[in-house]
Amino acid sequence: MMKITLWEKPNCVQCMQTKREFDKRGIIYQVKRLDRSPKAVERFLEMGLMAAPIVETDKKRWSGFRLEKIKSLESHLKHDRMRGINVPLEPMVQVADEVEDE
Repeated sequence: MMKITLWEKPNCVQCMQTKREFDKRGIIYQVKRLDRSPKAVERFLEMGLMAAPIVETDKKRWSGFRLEKIKSLESHLKHDRMRGINVPLEPMVQVADEVEDE
């Protein structure tokens, strides 16, 4: 199963739009917070990814709200479902490697 991670910032309109599109299309994903992971922010900046959200899959990475990328991802996942690969439809949220609020 493909792992999809959405790195978001609080009160980010593009992040909310991306999550809404993922949910509408049955794409499951993990949510991680950029404001709780300075190392991730540094790594993404080094890669030239400047806008939130940052979406990572097993093979691709992009930043910002990118509807064409979301549609492409949906198409890929539908193909996997048709081949019998287990692609759950419910979103999951995992925040295990974020820094705790003090």
